[in-house]
Amino acid sequence: MVKVAAALAIVLLFLIIHLLNPAFLPHLAGLLSRGDIKETAEYIASFGPWAIVFSFLLTLFVNALGFPPAIIFSTANTLIFGIFWGIFLSVVAETVGVTLSFGLMRFFFRDAAEKIISKHKTLANLDKYSGRQGFVVMLIARMVPYFPSILINALGALSAMSWRDYVISSFVGKFPSTGIEAIIGHDTITHQEDPTRLIVVCVFAVVLIAGAWYYEKRAARHAPES
Repeated sequence: MVKVAAALAIVLLFLIIHLLNPAFLPHLAGLLSRGDIKETAEYIASFGPWAIVFSFLLTLFVNALGFPPAIIFSTANTLIFGIFWGIFLSVVAETVGVTLSFGLMRFFFRDAAEKIISKHKTLANLDKYSGRQGFVVMLIARMVPYFPSILINALGALSAMSWRDYVISSFVGKFPSTGIEAIIGHDTITHQEDPTRLIVVCVFAVVLIAGAWYYEKRAARHAPES
């Protein structure tokens, strides 16, 4: 009953949005289907002072769904807000979005997955491994540019990975992948070539990954023994 109520709440949210502005969802669907980055940037910028809020919510929503590709919005954000703030906004919004997706998929499907996993020794071993090493696996997966987010979200949600590992590894891992995607997209559209920015993103990514690795090792040392 709780799951049915949650599903109805999601449907109700879309219904409320449609009633408030009937043209919004069809226009947004058309925009997403075309995947035109310049058009997307112009549409977001048309909200004026609220553009940053709208962009955050839109990026969050798209990453919760897992499609279309997040590069459309990360690149659009760099065109509107600049390289640094565009990437930062995109990473934060994307992390919130994939965390929401993780929560929803785990809520609706983890119980069924556990029943299947319990019947197969190989799946059970993989599930235990994801619980122990989920942080590292998710961190590496998030670092890969252009990898479909919906697959990573689903694998994380159906595994035994903890919320803490999922959120931190997603946030840290998204900086290099989102930064690389956004900068390449930005420079392609604006016809600029500045390898310095990519180098800075890579160096920053190394620092973040080293910090995340140290944090994970420190947390593992202080974790109670089972």
